[in-house]
Amino acid sequence: MRIILAEDSTLLREGLKMVLGALGHTVVAEVADAPALLAAVTAAASQSPSAPAVDAVITDVRMPPTHTSDGLKAALQLREIYPELPILVLSQYITTAYARELFASGAAGLGYLLKDRVGDIEEFAAALEAIATGGTVIDPDVVQHLLGGGTSNLGLAASEADKPTAGHGGGALAALSPRELEILRLMAQGCSNAEIEAALFISPATVAKHVGNIFDKLGLPADTGNRRVRAVLAFLRG
Repeated sequence: MRIILAEDSTLLREGLKMVLGALGHTVVAEVADAPALLAAVTAAASQSPSAPAVDAVITDVRMPPTHTSDGLKAALQLREIYPELPILVLSQYITTAYARELFASGAAGLGYLLKDRVGDIEEFAAALEAIATGGTVIDPDVVQHLLGGGTSNLGLAASEADKPTAGHGGGALAALSPRELEILRLMAQGCSNAEIEAALFISPATVAKHVGNIFDKLGLPADTGNRRVRAVLAFLRG
């Protein structure tokens, strides 16, 4: 993939370049601040108006000029201009407000990961591949924080999803039974059906029935793509 990389730390930027190169990707531009990121993507788009000149953008959340959420704001601005541009946002800290803001207008082709995940090459590679193919990636620790729980080594990835925000008190979720909410919470933690069975000491058929009920009550019919993550994001949206 051809990637534009935005990271103000020279050490981290060089490290990311090495990892991306080892994965077979090419960093076509590297920048250290949000305005330069916007300029780099614009320049790349102008060079190849008939076909994408960039396959993905990787950006830090906090960058110059203000060292607050400049990278995130640049990512959101880029998505307004280029709605199908895959963007992976990296953050040093768990800041759920950033995650909610990133996914507020849609989730396809977007990812939010903590920088610690980059150390796991396979997980980082999978996240990058997911967003490049229209997927959604949410760091599991961010999900756990949104849910008010502990940490998990299980992530969430799918090819399309709705916008998430914190909370689970109203809307379509009000129709779910306590057991269905419990199962949906485990799904949000990245648990498979088998892991839900083990955690709740229930049968595979019971889990499948509850999951089917969750999909039905959330208005996610069988022909709706990626129902599992769409349900999870509905839970986070509340």
